[in-house]
This record gives sequence, structure tokens and C-alpha cells, in this order.
Amino acid sequence: MSARILVVDDEMQIRKMLRIALKSVGYDVTEADSVESGLAALVRQQPDLLVLDLGLPDGDGLELLTELRSFSKVPVIVLSVRNGDSDKIKALDIGAQDYVTKPFSVEELLARVRAQLRDRLPDKTPAVLDDGYLHIDLARRLVTCKTQEVELTPKEYAVLATLAQHRQCVITQKQLLEQIWGPTHGQDSHYLRIVISHLRHKIGDDPTEPKYLKTEAGIGYRLMI
Repeated sequence: MSARILVVDDEMQIRKMLRIALKSVGYDVTEADSVESGLAALVRQQPDLLVLDLGLPDGDGLELLTELRSFSKVPVIVLSVRNGDSDKIKALDIGAQDYVTKPFSVEELLARVRAQLRDRLPDKTPAVLDDGYLHIDLARRLVTCKTQEVELTPKEYAVLATLAQHRQCVITQKQLLEQIWGPTHGQDSHYLRIVISHLRHKIGDDPTEPKYLKTEAGIGYRLMI
């Protein structure tokens, strides 16, 4: 089951941007636009993470955060145009786990979301993925097609294993490049395209209509198995 994220922000464009970004990497997203609707959604949805704006039409987001901490320990990332140290300290002291100042980078926010969820959600990825044709054994570092072992380079295996660990979720090009090639290679997308092409060839995945290694245009890749 995907992590459930509640976004509470009164700006429709911000909510839309966050919804698209979060859903693109596999999260379930619920939205609210006020303190009242945010509290109702928190009780109803029981999210795994709250992304909270402070400037809400019926009150300060800190009021929602204070009320939330009376009954829940769900992690909170605050989004706000307030960039003063006192505002950040107050939010963190009340119980927020992180504070992001608007305007913000979507990539940075996604990284902060992953950081908050990393230790909260159990790893539910099975050690072996198998659909009768493609077999990926993460524990043994073994990949087979129709029982025939597929010989992969270290980079090819690393890309496939990373996608397998987050199967059916989009992993961005930048995430894959920085994790596998290193933090200075986040823009070197041609490296990744070559590896994906080789992987498709080796596992018999039609590049014109891939079954396993799906391209999410302008975002990244998803393993469907």
C-alpha cells in the first residue's frame, strides 16, 4: 500500500502542483484548504505524512499543528512564505519535523518527504519478484528470463534493483543518477538512457511498447512486475 499524504494549503495551484508531483512517485494524496477541513481529513484519512501551509483562511496552520499533536504523532512538513528564524523555531517546537520556505523546489520537497517516511513505513518489497517470465531475486542478486540467467553490468543491476525495490512507483531520473552514478551526475540523463536501453534488450522488453521498464516522460522510470 502506498504512503498516504495529506496536503493542507489554501492555494489551489500549490495543491495541484504537489498532487501531481506526489502522485507521480506513487503516493496517495488527499487535499484540504483550511484548518477545519484539514483536521477533519486528518481524523478521517489517518495519513502517514502531513504537508501543512501556515497561512490558512480560517486560522493559522500552527493552530492545526497544536491540535494535531494532542492526538497524533504523524510527521509534519511545514510549507510557508514565512522565512524568519522565529517562525521556523516555533513550528519545530510545536511538533513539526521539517520546515520548507516557499518558493521551493519540487525535487527538494520530494526528498524531504522520503526522509520523513523512510523509517516510518515498513519495507514491503518482497525479496523475489516473479511474473512467470521475469524473475528478480534481490537477495541473491540474480535476474533470469524464462529460467535463463541474464548477465548484467553492475550499473545495469543497480538500476534494475533500485526500480525493483520501489516497484510500480516512479523513480526520477535525478534520483537514479545521483544514487547510482553519484551526487555530481544528477543531470547526466544520457548515462541512464543507455542503461535502460541495454536492460530492455537483455530482458526482452519491447522499447516501443515496454511491459516492464516504463518511461514516465520528463520524470523517470517505473518497473511494472
